Amino acid sequence: MAQYAISFSFSDKEHMDLAFSIRQKVFVEEQKVDRDEEYDEFEPSSIHYLVYVDEKPVGTARWRITKDGIKLERFAVLKEFRNAKAGRTVLLKVMEDVIPLGKKVYMNAQVSAMRFYEREGFIAEGEMFIEANIQHYRMVLKGK
Repeated sequence: MAQYAISFSFSDKEHMDLAFSIRQKVFVEEQKVDRDEEYDEFEPSSIHYLVYVDEKPVGTARWRITKDGIKLERFAVLKEFRNAKAGRTVLLKVMEDVIPLGKKVYMNAQVSAMRFYEREGFIAEGEMFIEANIQHYRMVLKGK
């Protein structure tokens, strides 16, 4: 299976529609996240990504600059592609883009995904908290 990830801005409507469709399926339909909570005011100021498997868009992510550094967000992979390394493909593309910026890289990771992020160099920080009715931990990229 050929895989690759691309980045794009909010103004790229065609790619945003694909990313929103994936997020709708994963977060709103599957995980029951409130639609108003899923789509927020940070969409225009974020850099967005799609991961493709055999030319089919199967995952998405975004990052944005905050007062604390670079926050990785909205990682979502369609259920049938979760063991196909699509999540790793998009995460590595995001990290390739953000690490050279020299800022702290962090995220709020769902507890169920923490092992995945730990394998890529993230460590949990602080106490567990609830976001969108889902258990999360803040995770920080080691050495950043």
